[in-house]
Amino acid sequence: MGKERLKNLDYVIFIPYIIMSIVGVVMVYSASANIAIQNGGNPLSYLIKQLIFVVLSVGIVFFMMRMNIKYLRIQGFLKILLALFVVVLVCLLAFGKTINGAAGWIHLGPVNIQPAEFVKFFLIIWLADAIDRGQPEITLSVRNWWDQMKRPLFWTVVLIALILKQPDSGGAAINLAIAFILFNCSGFSWKHALSIIYGCAAGAVLIFEMVLVPMAKSDSFSHSYQLQRIVAFTNPFGHAQGTGQQVVNSYYAISNGGLFGVGLGNSVQKTGYLPEPNTDFIMSILTEELGAIAAFIVLALLTIIILRTVQIGVRSNDTYQSLICYGVATYMSIQTFFNMGGVLGVLPITGVTFPFISYGGSSILTLSLCLGLVLNISSSQRIQRRAMKVARK
Repeated sequence: MGKERLKNLDYVIFIPYIIMSIVGVVMVYSASANIAIQNGGNPLSYLIKQLIFVVLSVGIVFFMMRMNIKYLRIQGFLKILLALFVVVLVCLLAFGKTINGAAGWIHLGPVNIQPAEFVKFFLIIWLADAIDRGQPEITLSVRNWWDQMKRPLFWTVVLIALILKQPDSGGAAINLAIAFILFNCSGFSWKHALSIIYGCAAGAVLIFEMVLVPMAKSDSFSHSYQLQRIVAFTNPFGHAQGTGQQVVNSYYAISNGGLFGVGLGNSVQKTGYLPEPNTDFIMSILTEELGAIAAFIVLALLTIIILRTVQIGVRSNDTYQSLICYGVATYMSIQTFFNMGGVLGVLPITGVTFPFISYGGSSILTLSLCLGLVLNISSSQRIQRRAMKVARK
C-alpha cells in the first residue's frame, strides 16, 4: 500500500514544496554567509545545516506518505506524546536555552531544537482524533460537546500557556489558531460556543496569572524583549537605532530590490544592517536580491500548497482526514501571515519563520511531517477514486 501511495503522489503539492526548499537552501546561503564570516565561522555552515534539514525533510515526507495513518491514532502513543510535551515545555522554563528573548530551545551540539514547533503537528493529529472519536455525540447538545471536548480543551490551554510563558508569542498564537479552527470544525452549534468561551476565559485567567502579572511586577518590565517589539512596531523609525532596526532595514531591503532585485548575493542589508537575515527576515533579503516578482512567485507557490490542502480536506469523506488538512492549512497560513506581517511592518515581530524558506530545522521538519500527512491523504483519495472507477466498469 505504501508503494502504491508513492505512485499516486500529488505533484500539485510536491513540486511547489521542492521548488521552495531549493530556493530556501540558496537564500539561506546567500543571507547567512556574511554572518558566519563576521562571527569567525565557516561561511558554508548554515548552508550545510540547511541542506541536511532539507534532505531529512524530504525523507520525512516520503516516510509519512508510506505509513498507515492509523498508527497516529493509537491512544497510548498520543497520551505519551502529550505527557512528553508538557514535561519538556515545563523543563524549558527552567533550563531552556534563550534565543531572541525566548527560553524555548534545547541545545544539542551544533543544532537547537524548538519543541513548540513540534507541538503544532501534535495538536493537529491529537485534536483531529479527539474530535473524530467524539462524533456524532458532540453535535447533539452542549453537554455532550463539553463532555467529549473538555479534556482536549484543557490540555490545549495548558500547552499554549506554557509556550506563551517562554515567552513565544508567535508560536503560542499559531497553536491557538490551529486549535481554534479545529474546534470550530467539530460541528458545534452556537450554543456550544459557550463551552469555548468558558474554556478561553479559563485559559485567559491562567495566562494572566502566569505571564502578565509577573511581568507587570517585574522591574525589567520596561526592558521586556516582547514589549520592545510592540513599541518598535508602533513607531519603527523612532527606534531605528534600537528595537525598530529590523523593521526599518526590512523596508530598505524591499525598497532596494524593486521588481527584479539587485542580483543574487548582492544584498546590502544582510551585511550587518538587518539582524536575522537568514531566519525571520529572509523574505526581505529575497526581495532585495531577486525582486518583488520573485517574492510574489514564492508566495504563489505556498498559496497553491495551502489551497490544495484545503481542497483535499473538503473532498475527504473521513472527518479525521479532513480535520488534519484544515489544521495543516491553518498552520501554514498563519505562520506565513505572521512572518510577512513582521517583514512588512503591519504586525509586531513574532520571531516566526517563513515556511520552507527560512533557516531552521525544527520548523522545516515539522512542516514536512504535516505535508507528508497531507500527501498520504491525497494519495489514498486517488487510489480510492481509481478503485471506484474500476468497480463501476
